Amino acid sequence: MHSYNFDCVIDRSGTSAVKIDGLDRVFGRHDLTPLWIADLDFAVCPQITEALFKRLQHPVLGYSEPGASYWQSIIDWNLRRHGFGIAREELCFIPGVVKGIALAVNFFTREGDAVLIQPPVYTPFRTVVEGNGRRIVENPLIFEDGNYRMDLDGLRKVVTEHKPKMMVLCNPHNPIGIQWDKETLAEVAAICRQAGVVVVSDEIHGDLMLHGRSHIPFLSAGEDARAIGVMLGAPSKTFNIPGLVSSWMVVKNPELRERFYKWLEVNEFSAPVLISTIGAEAAYNNGEAWLDQMLRYVEANIDFVEDYCRRNIPEISVVRPQASFLLWLDFRRLNLCQREIMEMLLDKAHLALNDGTMFGSQGAGFARLNIGTPRCVLASALESLAAAVHSSARCCCNNN
Repeated sequence: MHSYNFDCVIDRSGTSAVKIDGLDRVFGRHDLTPLWIADLDFAVCPQITEALFKRLQHPVLGYSEPGASYWQSIIDWNLRRHGFGIAREELCFIPGVVKGIALAVNFFTREGDAVLIQPPVYTPFRTVVEGNGRRIVENPLIFEDGNYRMDLDGLRKVVTEHKPKMMVLCNPHNPIGIQWDKETLAEVAAICRQAGVVVVSDEIHGDLMLHGRSHIPFLSAGEDARAIGVMLGAPSKTFNIPGLVSSWMVVKNPELRERFYKWLEVNEFSAPVLISTIGAEAAYNNGEAWLDQMLRYVEANIDFVEDYCRRNIPEISVVRPQASFLLWLDFRRLNLCQREIMEMLLDKAHLALNDGTMFGSQGAGFARLNIGTPRCVLASALESLAAAVHSSARCCCNNN
C-alpha cells in the first residue's frame, strides 16, 4: 500500500486560498498561523489530481453531463463506507452543501417561517436562514461534564411553541464533532414528523469518523427519518477538494423528492460542472487508502493537542471529537471574556482560530481549532498559545 506524507508543509500562498488570503478580511491582520477555515493543509490524493489532469489534457471543454459511473461512485461509497443504500433516483447533485441548505430553505419554507437550529453550530445555518427572510428558533445543545448532548425535551417544546417548518441538523455536529446515535436521530425524526417539520441533515463530516466509530446517516434512523429527511453530503471535506464544489443530496420520500428535484432541475441548480464530477468520482473510487491514512494522522494530532494542553496549558481543555479534524477548545478556566480570548489568540499567539461565538452565543469561552495540518505546524502553534496564556496570566497577576 502506498504511504502518503502528511508531514509535508505546503506553501498555499498565491493560490487564492481563503485560509490565507482571507486573514486580513476576517481577522484584520495577516501575520497569523491560519488554523480556522475547515479545509486541510495536506496534498490531495494523487489519484484525484491525475484524473483531473488527464481530462484537462483534452483540447475541448464543452458542455458535459455526468455518466452513470459518477452516480454509481457515490452509491457504492455510501454502501461500502456506511452501509447506507441509495437508489439512483434518490440522488441529486448540488453545488455545495451550504447552497443545498439554501435551496431547501427556499423550496420548503416561505418568508417569515421559523427554521430550527441547535447551537453552537456551523455559522451558515443561521446566516442562510436569516438572509433568506426566515426566522431562527434555537434548541441549544446541553454541555455538562465536558460533553454535549441534544436536548430532546427542549426540541419538543420548541417545535410545539414555535411551529418551525424546517430543522437544519448537523450530523456529525460542527463545531463539536459529535456523531449523533441512532436512538437520538430516530427521536428527532419522530418529533419532527409528527409536527410536519422537514429535517435537512448536513452530513459533510460523515466520512471523517475517528477511532473506529461509524457514521449514522439521518435517513438510516427509521421510517420517520426517511419520510421527512433531506440528506446532504460531499467529498469536499473528506478528500480536501472543496474548491471543486461537488456535493450531493439524497431524499428517500418520493412525495418530498419529486417536486423538489424537478425545481432544482428546471433552474439548473442540479447540473454538475465537469471537474466536480471527475474529482468526486476519482475520490470515491480511488481515495479510500488516502483517507484512512489521513484519519489516522488526524487522530494522532488530536492526541498530541490533548497531551500538550494537559502538560503545558491545563487551563485549556479539549472537547474530544468523534468525527472531523476540528477541535472545540474550552478557554473558560482562564476567566477571560470572549474579546480577551480572541485578543490573546490574535495579538499574543498570532493564531487564527474561529471565535466560538460565531457558532452562537453558546460558544462564549470557546474557540475552534483546525488540526488538519502537519504536526510541526501544530506544535509551533501550541507553543505560541502556551506562551500567550502564560503571558496573559502574568498580566492579570500584575494588575491585581
